[in-house]
Amino acid sequence: MTESSTASRASTLLQLHRDPKLLTVVNVWDVISATVVADVEGTAALATASHSIAASYGYEDGENIPGELMIEAVGRIVAATDLPVTADLEGGYGDPAETVRRAIGVGVVGCNLEDQLRPLDEAVRNVEAVLKAAEAEGVPDFVLNARTDAFVKDRSRDPQEALADAVERVKAFTAAGAPTVFVPAKLDERMVETLVEAVGPQHLTLIGIPGNPSLARLEELGVARVSWGPMSQNVALTALQELVEEVHRGGGVPSTMRMLN
Repeated sequence: MTESSTASRASTLLQLHRDPKLLTVVNVWDVISATVVADVEGTAALATASHSIAASYGYEDGENIPGELMIEAVGRIVAATDLPVTADLEGGYGDPAETVRRAIGVGVVGCNLEDQLRPLDEAVRNVEAVLKAAEAEGVPDFVLNARTDAFVKDRSRDPQEALADAVERVKAFTAAGAPTVFVPAKLDERMVETLVEAVGPQHLTLIGIPGNPSLARLEELGVARVSWGPMSQNVALTALQELVEEVHRGGGVPSTMRMLN
């Protein structure tokens, strides 16, 4: 992929986030899942799930998969589609800027980057370093989705305390130049409103977990994007396990099965 085509895809992905229409990305983890998702009408971009890719190689989530292997897996997905691809790169595998530089080298045009609740000044420096690396690689519209783990690192925290921490962090990431920020959590409408007010409409991205406001409502509230992380892989694995259970009962494949590969 040429530098100009990568830059063009990044600009397309950025515009999809800035559009008031909510961008939905059902996460993928390999070439066949990417192909299946991309072939569904209405799919405008692809997003990888680090948890799912790691699991497919036998690694636990949490930067246990080697960064080189993650980049290779993501590169195969990029090569299989004409759609812009944003990659979940966890915390950057020890060197966020270099990891993003290598991801851009395989055609990635956006990424999630976890703060892992590092000291805020360190997390902000990582954001700045990633954006500087993307610009140096000729992709100024690289869609860095700066993630805060304010809610997920300690689920016993008081939700309002976690929200205040999240607001401080996403505001700092936005001020450092991050085009989008990611707060994965179960959130009520008021929490979403507070986060959108902190960074502005079409800058906040969320995860589509049960209990969160509907997609239609999130669009009304000014959310830019919703993704599904490892849940899409778990939906697929549930169908596989249900098939095995049905076979053990003497049955077979469901009548709703589609030949997709």
